[in-house]
Amino acid sequence: MFGVFGHERAASVTYYGLYSLQHRGEESAGVVVSDGVDLRLHRKMGLVGQLDFAGLERLRGYAAIGHVRYSTTGSSVLNNAQPLFATSSAGPLAVAHNGNLVNAAELRLDLESQGSIFQTTSDSEIIIHLLARPEYRESADGLERSLARLEGAFSFLILTPKALYAARDWFGIRPLSIGRLGGAWVVSSESCAYDLIGAEFVRDVEPGEVVRIDESGISSSRIASPPPDRRAYCIFEHVY
Repeated sequence: MFGVFGHERAASVTYYGLYSLQHRGEESAGVVVSDGVDLRLHRKMGLVGQLDFAGLERLRGYAAIGHVRYSTTGSSVLNNAQPLFATSSAGPLAVAHNGNLVNAAELRLDLESQGSIFQTTSDSEIIIHLLARPEYRESADGLERSLARLEGAFSFLILTPKALYAARDWFGIRPLSIGRLGGAWVVSSESCAYDLIGAEFVRDVEPGEVVRIDESGISSSRIASPPPDRRAYCIFEHVY
């Protein structure tokens, strides 16, 4: 996953960031761009190089998130390609997810019983439906409380028209870091993406942390659940 906030060429910066992360997934690639009012999505099956770069360049915006997929749940079809995109009464929302939710089936049944209609077979869609629920959507700490319902490994990038969020599970299973590119903020699954675009590594997103980046700067909160007494980093990250 890769994200940027505060850059006039957010789409192309995200494209190059994903290019550096191609080894993390080769099934599909996608980018969502925010112009401050709306979100626009471009995704395809295959490698990052198969995205329409010229088309991405025309997606004007100052913030974007991108994703390369290696499926662990859900079939390898375009409908499951990320970032996932949805619109609710709270406005448009895009989500990129790295990890695997072990209570996905339970949460899906619960949400469906409350009227949610899922469009994919990916566990990543669950966070979209949680955030659309009134008890989370209308609360200042709705994201932190909705993330507390998830069990398993996750790093999330969430894009709204006005803000970029980065979140990591309490165990820190999947990596996520923050960097600087001039006056812009960047977020990436691996810091190697910063080398290609000329960004500077700032710090890791801490386990259990929720980072918000918007026009006023960067702020931090915590997932609304008790932290575990240990960390559990994924050993496979060393293979990547």
